[in-house]
Amino acid sequence: MSDLLPQELRILVAVAEARGFSAAAAALGLTQSAVSHSVRGSEAKLGAVLFERGRSGASPTPAGERAVGHARRILRLYEAMGAEARGAGRDGGRDTLGGVLRIAAFRSAALHLLPAALERLTARHPGIRPEVRVVREIGAGAAGEVAAGRADLGIATLGGSQDPAPPGLLTGVLMQEAYRLVHPAGHPDPRSLPLMDWDENCGSYTRAWWRAQDWIPRATVKAEDDAMVLTMVGRGLGMAIMPELSLREATEAVEITGLGPQGPVRQVGYVTTSEAASTLAIRALIRELRSARG
Repeated sequence: MSDLLPQELRILVAVAEARGFSAAAAALGLTQSAVSHSVRGSEAKLGAVLFERGRSGASPTPAGERAVGHARRILRLYEAMGAEARGAGRDGGRDTLGGVLRIAAFRSAALHLLPAALERLTARHPGIRPEVRVVREIGAGAAGEVAAGRADLGIATLGGSQDPAPPGLLTGVLMQEAYRLVHPAGHPDPRSLPLMDWDENCGSYTRAWWRAQDWIPRATVKAEDDAMVLTMVGRGLGMAIMPELSLREATEAVEITGLGPQGPVRQVGYVTTSEAASTLAIRALIRELRSARG
């Protein structure tokens, strides 16, 4: 099998993102026939059909999703190679880091874990330009963004036996956060209130604890995210069980009660690829995340 060239990788990514050959050709400044020819050549080299063609455009097959993810990651390594080579030639040979650093994180981690780490990172390496996207921690979540090559590093919940990270990714724990009961301030019997929840809450590693608590009713009020739940609890509309990062935004309108030593705890950590973990920028970011945690 012949190796795919960088331009072939770029075309695969462009077709996947544009969902069609014509749109990809326009984005790349190529003809549609050149794009189609390149994709057919890539499919021949890999021995797999990468896109389903139809009147509505082109969508990646499962093999195509995997190939496009690798293509994005390989192209990022080309960028990292150039950035590190240029950086090593400056300041008398000292490594000067630069370039875009793409990060995916769930909302409370983006608010409360990343800012301090990025502040320290960019102070030490002004050439680094972080791009942070908030993703919902449902399904593939932040780890899926890394696996698909859309993020260099993700901040995700770790350790769920039913929701493992995609194969081939490296993970590291940054913190453990306990879940707590949050309820309207001054309420005489908060456990009698309706339960409020949101789809991202309660990972697989906390479900056994939830099932064992006969005082927790089924969620009767669903909200979009943890911030909305916290606001609604403060308005007296119910109680909720929330992780500590989410509760950093709590106001005097709510009270927070611990759930005891056997209460649920979740792990929050970073997810990256083995190749990205070897780059200087990702290594520097991980160091700052570890020093800024908590």
